[in-house]
Amino acid sequence: MTSGAKLLIGGLFGAVCLACFVCPALAGAATLSAHGSVDQVWVVGARPGQRVTLFDPHGRAVSVRAAGPLGGVVFRGVAPGNGYRVATGRLPASSRLSVLPDRSAPPSTRIYGQRIVRSGYGYVTVRDGIKLAIDVRLPAGPGPYPTLVEYSGYGYADPAGAQSGIAPIANLLGFAVVDVNMRGTGCSGGAFSFFEPLQSLDGYDVIETVAHQPWVLGHRVGMIGISYGGISQLFVAATDPPHLAAIAPMSVIDDIATTLYPGGILNTGFALPFARARDIDAEAAAPGRGEAWALNRIRGGDEVCAANQALHPEAVSEVAEVYANRYYVPSAAGPLDPNTFIGRIRVPVYLACQWTDEQTGGHCPELAEHFTGTRLKWFTFTNGVHVDSLDPLTALRWYDFLSLFVAHRLPALSPVVRALAPELYQVAMGVSGVSFPADDPIEDQGSYAAALAAFERLPSVRILFDNGAARGSRAGVPGASFEQSFARWPIPGTRPMSWYLGSGGALLPGVTRLGGVDRFTWDPSARPPTDFSANTGPGGLWGVSPRYHWREPPRGTALSYLSAPLASDTAVVGAGSAQLWIAASTRDVDLQLTVSEVRPDGRETYVQSGWLRASERKLAPGSTLLQPALTLRRSDVAPLRPGRFTQVVVPLYYEGHVYRAGSRIRITISAPGADQPIWAFADLVPEHRATVRVAHSKAMASRLVLPVVPGVVVPTGLPPCPGLRGEPCRRYVPLAN
Repeated sequence: MTSGAKLLIGGLFGAVCLACFVCPALAGAATLSAHGSVDQVWVVGARPGQRVTLFDPHGRAVSVRAAGPLGGVVFRGVAPGNGYRVATGRLPASSRLSVLPDRSAPPSTRIYGQRIVRSGYGYVTVRDGIKLAIDVRLPAGPGPYPTLVEYSGYGYADPAGAQSGIAPIANLLGFAVVDVNMRGTGCSGGAFSFFEPLQSLDGYDVIETVAHQPWVLGHRVGMIGISYGGISQLFVAATDPPHLAAIAPMSVIDDIATTLYPGGILNTGFALPFARARDIDAEAAAPGRGEAWALNRIRGGDEVCAANQALHPEAVSEVAEVYANRYYVPSAAGPLDPNTFIGRIRVPVYLACQWTDEQTGGHCPELAEHFTGTRLKWFTFTNGVHVDSLDPLTALRWYDFLSLFVAHRLPALSPVVRALAPELYQVAMGVSGVSFPADDPIEDQGSYAAALAAFERLPSVRILFDNGAARGSRAGVPGASFEQSFARWPIPGTRPMSWYLGSGGALLPGVTRLGGVDRFTWDPSARPPTDFSANTGPGGLWGVSPRYHWREPPRGTALSYLSAPLASDTAVVGAGSAQLWIAASTRDVDLQLTVSEVRPDGRETYVQSGWLRASERKLAPGSTLLQPALTLRRSDVAPLRPGRFTQVVVPLYYEGHVYRAGSRIRITISAPGADQPIWAFADLVPEHRATVRVAHSKAMASRLVLPVVPGVVVPTGLPPCPGLRGEPCRRYVPLAN
């Protein structure tokens, strides 16, 4: 038999025998079991492929679906009400079902009286009868314990340890952690759909159930998590669980679109593979599919995990959703934009993000101004990579926050924990010799009441500058060289500062010497992506000296503009934009604008980028050049007229950077890609080369606009280069236009 035939037969066998492999009982199930859910009805026990009909309270057939390979069906978009029934042609109709509305409080709170495991692996039942997999991880010592919940679609409940979870750190700090797999992932029942309302309500039920356990201190719980486990907190907290004490999201997005479609351009480097991975994780456990730990549980005899796979094939394909929602549709995109609902969060919030996060991106600070429902909110922003929300200064404040608002006790890092810090950072980041700060002004208050008062007096916004250049540490080690705090976001007193594009590649402070047109050949294939020859985890991109090869674009494939040396240190904190007059030889063109600092020592440091598909240039109402936002609606798409100049605004992502006196600010306009690891853009327009012209005359003045914050005292000189975390550095090579 040929290898191709073996693969074909193996693939067919895997498809037709999935039910037998996952759970023999499912293949022969003869009892249809139907349940009402939130705007949904779910069914198990049908034969694979069998037609299942949903009848409304009046006996009318409202939907017919074929059962999946494991006999499961999910009817979505069902109007709330009582009296629904489900039937097949062979089995009698189900009993009457109630479909619940998308409302936080359940019809009955009796489910919160259920007992879950005190320690180790188990399940929690949510309002529609689905069982979610959990693993309870306890700190040393007797209870009751201050308790935290981590919640995502990753393998959080894996008894061997949560995938991308931070429970071990919280355990060391004295907190119990309940790690939870979202519905439709791992050993959890149900069908997955990315941040659908039901998923948030599952989180509500988990919070309330955990809070009622006898081993939970104070019967209130907090939430923690990085990335996926951070984003989920925003959705769950907006449902306002009564026993939620506080949330601490780290390394998160502000809106799906700013990571998935920056500037209207599909992010095929990180966001699209992330969606593909979610589709795989949501599949029923089988060799090479689903989450591997779930398959191990099933092989070990976990019948609940096996039965819970029945609805996994009914997951909504996230890759299909990515392409189906290419443009902004309020009904689809609105519920996935935390900016639209985090104003409903009423508990204390501690949020940390990085401007140069290689995964979620640099748009997270947009969230800060939308937390209008609580006065107890603190934000830490810095340059750095995805894991830098755990850098020592950020992590210490995170610990203080959790101690005060969840444990309700005076923060007190034990000598044991301090001694373990170097090992912790070695494992998490691949960086040796990192320790917590020697002094903690909150802990030094001496009593809980005094510490709480001191923490509440802290300004809301803290900017850590020059992460990777801490005094007394070697270059690249997590830690800022200095910090500054502000009362709110956007930072009071921020003013727009413009530099105009001029002849000879100059960035000018005014329009008096403008005049001319520059051109470049738009050709993404001419410039290979950033060559980052290491992994994105500990010791690689997260280590001290990532092996970036940040390449200058080939001559003629980009435009570059350089300011005069700055007369003084210039602190830029916020977004900003580039207002350009462009003419292309095509009806559309994708643009990238990169901002960097050219230092007096002849080195160049990457700071930030922005992107724009020119046909999607329309700005949303209320946009400014300091905080531009695109509509990204299909109805607003306006192709360019080839050869004719059109004004466009390229939104920049957020930065917090001090351009030192004597340095020059540089912008580079090119095809997207090549300046960052992970983020990439394979689906660009046009499909072939194009000529792009940029005008810089008094009538068509193109300019860079940055948010400059006056009064920032800069106690340090130029940081090492390389050294700043998340900001590649290279020898500066002039690029003649």
